[in-house]
Amino acid sequence: MGSRSFCVGLASVVALGSAGMAAALPLAASAAPQVVRSGPADFPISGVVVVKDAGGVDIAYASGVPGPAAAGDTKAQTVAALSRLIDGLKAQGFGAGDIVMMRVYLVGDPAQGGKMDFAGMMAGYKQFFGTPDQPNKPSRTTVQVAALASPGSLVEIEAQAVKPHS
Repeated sequence: MGSRSFCVGLASVVALGSAGMAAALPLAASAAPQVVRSGPADFPISGVVVVKDAGGVDIAYASGVPGPAAAGDTKAQTVAALSRLIDGLKAQGFGAGDIVMMRVYLVGDPAQGGKMDFAGMMAGYKQFFGTPDQPNKPSRTTVQVAALASPGSLVEIEAQAVKPHS
């Protein structure tokens, strides 16, 4: 049962009052999805949040992972950020092929005249998606932003992944 069914069932209980309670009990008695948060205990943001058993699938929300400035240019930072992001998802039972949506934030690269290095990001990105080893390709948005929270980072990537129950 999906969350939409539960909401409709709950709305029926509210609309019908106690007379509708018996009819809606099977919906309300179903197990609600479980939310699991992971990441450093001393940091106020979860690295990955997994909603388990949401209508027969698990859904993972991975927080933005910045490219480390020490990695170098946009391509190298993209590879480093995606590697860390996918490692975080793997720790929760997901892989790169489970990623369905990704958001990429790029800072204007001084070496590119202050414009985002889209080609560099794509060169790093293509190592992970649409390959013979991993043919799945997520939906994606890429935007240039004024700055990122991590000093020197040229890229930050966040993702959502979905894995059906086997």
